Amino acid sequence: MDWVPAMSRWLHFLSGVMWIGLLYYFNFVQAAAIKAATADGTAAGITKHVAPRALLYFRWAAVVTWLSGAALLGNQFVPAFTLSKGMAGIGVGAWLGTIMLINVWGIIWPNQKRIIDATNATVTSQAPAPPDQPKWARRAFLASRFNTMMSLPMLFFMVAAPFLGPLAH
Repeated sequence: MDWVPAMSRWLHFLSGVMWIGLLYYFNFVQAAAIKAATADGTAAGITKHVAPRALLYFRWAAVVTWLSGAALLGNQFVPAFTLSKGMAGIGVGAWLGTIMLINVWGIIWPNQKRIIDATNATVTSQAPAPPDQPKWARRAFLASRFNTMMSLPMLFFMVAAPFLGPLAH
């Protein structure tokens, strides 16, 4: 048994579960909880204590998932990303995962960080929230919802790739 592919597969699986699990948590649990907590004045606890930790695991699980997936592809990395040599099925999944990773680090995390920093500053100094905060929240929300929608076809192509036959070529 070759240990690198075996370890990469488990690392890819476990970090992927964490990444997508947190993505679903943010979209189906935390988004509604923040609205309710804002209405009763308790949102600062979520923003100060829960969100930063969840976002830390979320963004690094995305990186570990992508890197371990790339390690699994090994010498098939280029054919997968060029959708050639029978690697189109897994390649589509890899491209969707790559786009989702870029969304995490390029849109979701920077906007969430601004929101967290502004919320913490507002709570500490009792200053009003920055006027751009709703814009940051909307950007993070839309990128997160996009990733949630892309997770379904990504998971399909990654799981079904070996079974797609002619569709994978």
